[in-house]
Amino acid sequence: MPQTETFPKSRWFKPETAALVLIDHQIGTMQLVKNIASDAALRNAVLLAKAAKTLRMPIVMTASMEDHIQGPLAPALRQVAPEAYDARVKRLGIVNAWDDPNFKAAVAATGRKQLVMAGVTTDICLVFPSISAVDDGYEVQAVLDASGSSFELQEDTARRRMEHGGVVLTATNTIIAELVQNWSTPEGGTLVPYLLASSPIISPVT
Repeated sequence: MPQTETFPKSRWFKPETAALVLIDHQIGTMQLVKNIASDAALRNAVLLAKAAKTLRMPIVMTASMEDHIQGPLAPALRQVAPEAYDARVKRLGIVNAWDDPNFKAAVAATGRKQLVMAGVTTDICLVFPSISAVDDGYEVQAVLDASGSSFELQEDTARRRMEHGGVVLTATNTIIAELVQNWSTPEGGTLVPYLLASSPIISPVT
């Protein structure tokens, strides 16, 4: 049942109104990502965390059953955002992270109405909480290249379901560009090398 509080909608996400939410980027669960390279999905999740830190956005992380086959949250995230990593919400198997009251409270505590959200698996970790957050009045952009699925059918079905549920689909570079707004700012100058470092090497045109 959606909560009664809703927020005015905005076309664009901004650092002062947005938070980053990273769900279950755990070393065991990463093995389920097959439609894109799992290390690429993790690199993009790390890049999102770097952008959030640069833009002074709050970060909420969560992990499920870290002492089981899912494994611990990726250490690369701790290197970038140690405070958020240490404060991560440790779930005890709840599939839809939004159904965990501690996770939902952590998101609410950011005071932000716009959520940039990525989950290690699009078809499980991302699809359910993203739609649930929209139902509760948040604006959500789901970052698809920081998430993935085992099969294209699962990925396509999850994407369709999210769009039908009011979630906006995006990619890492797109949402970072939307948030930074101007590459000539100090924040933009910091983020440009990160984006270039994550891009494929392109041979010069001759």
